Amino acid sequence: MSSALTSRLTSNLIRSPLFFFFTGFFGCMSLAASCLETDGRMQHNIARQWARKSLWAAGAPVTVIGRENLLPLAVYTSNHTSFMDTPLVFSSLPFQFRILAKQSLWSWPFIGWHLNRSGQIPVDEESGTVAGLNRAIRALKDGMPLFIFPEGGRTKDGQVQPFMKGPAYLSIRARVPLVPMALVGTYELLPIHTHHFRPRPIKLVIGKPIDPSGYTIRQVDELTARLRDEILQLYASYAGAGDLAPNLAMQTDGELLESRTEIAKEDS
Repeated sequence: MSSALTSRLTSNLIRSPLFFFFTGFFGCMSLAASCLETDGRMQHNIARQWARKSLWAAGAPVTVIGRENLLPLAVYTSNHTSFMDTPLVFSSLPFQFRILAKQSLWSWPFIGWHLNRSGQIPVDEESGTVAGLNRAIRALKDGMPLFIFPEGGRTKDGQVQPFMKGPAYLSIRARVPLVPMALVGTYELLPIHTHHFRPRPIKLVIGKPIDPSGYTIRQVDELTARLRDEILQLYASYAGAGDLAPNLAMQTDGELLESRTEIAKEDS
């Protein structure tokens, strides 16, 4: 029996069932915890345990690089290549945070229930606007870090998609740093077009925070372009020989950065 066939059978018969079991088990725990608290701390800890168990089931040991760049309050961002990006982020960031995620996830059993009851913030991917943008700003001003995938959804081919303006906009408006991160290896672990795990090591690389104090709302495109470039640089710096399948293309000079987030221009 070939190693590829063995890996697929192991994924289908063991890894995937374990993943769905952990999702259901910790989802039930999260719902129960939501009846006992209002700040989401227990639910976040449960989500972290779900993430760690899910990555264990997938056969994906995690390495975190750049922990010294973590801040107690920031807008955290990363590339988005796989469904396993979310477990990697939850398992690695050592503090409570809120995520801005696609509205459609709120309809998923357990995952959607957890998102709703734990105070996460939905993104309306069809209209391209951030639902509850003011709520996100209030969360930052209340001292709660945020995490956002600037691409808005998973890449289908490994290429980094155009970034939405939302993260840069929130960073400038709330005057909190923007932290670029690169997720390496998750595309190969579970690409969007497959349904079985391909066990492998994965990495979360945390870059140096970007200070938004030198930017105005009129420069949100400039900050967005800088964020994308730094995430791509982080990926290129830490990807190994087996991590090149996504073919993450570096941003070229003169590239037109499209945005799917409609944010009204404001005077500085």
